[in-house]
Amino acid sequence: MIKVKIKEQSFIARFAAYNMKWNSAAIVFGKTIYLWNVNRKDFLRNKRWVLHELEHIRQYKELGFLSFIFQYLWESLRKGYYKNRFEVEARQAEMEKQFLSDFTFV
Repeated sequence: MIKVKIKEQSFIARFAAYNMKWNSAAIVFGKTIYLWNVNRKDFLRNKRWVLHELEHIRQYKELGFLSFIFQYLWESLRKGYYKNRFEVEARQAEMEKQFLSDFTFV
């Protein structure tokens, strides 16, 4: 079981939202999901969004913190955000509801 923290009104997520020109954002570092302009309750109601972010946590776990960040940034520089393989995998994970049982929110 992976324990996941959620931080609301995060500057990190605000920065991501601003750069991507999004109204709200979630960004993952390690086992923490940082939110901007969405509260924990509304975020957790959006199962696709939750599953997307949990896939990033799984990716961190698989690759290690620094390796994931380096590879994610490299993919983004080479292919852009939407074609980044980590984002492609996260979008695919949005449909895998059994995936939720591997995580608990603290």
